[in-house]
Amino acid sequence: MSLEDKLSGWTGPSSDTEKDKQDRTERMIREAINSHAPFNNCSLKVFAKGSYANNTNVRTDSDVDIAVECTEVQYWGESEKGNHPPGQPYEGIWTPSKLRAELIAAMTAKFPGQVDSSGSTAIQINSSSSRVDADVVPCFSYRYYMKYATRDGTKIFKKDGGSIVNYPVQQMEKGTAKNNATGYAYKKGARLLKRIENAMAADGTFRELSSFFMECLAYNCPDEVFSRSTWTERLKGMLFHVWDNLQGDEPDEGRWLEVNECFFLFHPGQKWTRADGREFAKAAWNYFGFK
Repeated sequence: MSLEDKLSGWTGPSSDTEKDKQDRTERMIREAINSHAPFNNCSLKVFAKGSYANNTNVRTDSDVDIAVECTEVQYWGESEKGNHPPGQPYEGIWTPSKLRAELIAAMTAKFPGQVDSSGSTAIQINSSSSRVDADVVPCFSYRYYMKYATRDGTKIFKKDGGSIVNYPVQQMEKGTAKNNATGYAYKKGARLLKRIENAMAADGTFRELSSFFMECLAYNCPDEVFSRSTWTERLKGMLFHVWDNLQGDEPDEGRWLEVNECFFLFHPGQKWTRADGREFAKAAWNYFGFK
């Protein structure tokens, strides 16, 4: 098999069999929530997020993330004090601990013996012969108030008292727009970087990095890179762009963004650094013996 054939193959999504298992997993999680009586009087939005929802997942890396958003209460933040005057505090029953407890009960009833709730954030449903691994993420509606606009997302409360704000809708919209602008090559390029990261981590060539980080690296590559004639040339373009643009410290202007374009890709709270991206690009370049 030529290198071009190999790289082209690595741009593909999950296999049809894996896709069937993913869809079945999502459907069963929805069934578990719909049949759980305590949720009868609770307004919930259940939706897939992450690489499964955004069609950037790859073969052998096919778990699903399902968000369960309680819309009974909306948390909020503001870019500057006074952008949003506080309203009346919520006095209902749906606290973060209550939502988590009921989701654990619902999942345990549907998947006995296969639920792991020990994590700080997600409730894990272990795979079976007909399902893939799944993370069920309890969260609440969230709105961020800026001077002239608002931004809607979700707020996740961790068991240790911390919290995470996500913007899954924006991630899907921005990723789809980039994919359309590149003739449907961006998401293939994101999958290619993920497959390369998986391969190098598996054989010890390079340390394991986040799948979402790979997606963000691809997202920050210029559209021109994805218009090249072969996947070999597209990959070279992506790797060189990442390596070249992540030299030195974080700049004051022109900073790279996550796919959602709501957060900077590099900041002290991230799980990855500029050096991770730069060193991954160099390792991948050498992995294929590019000159």
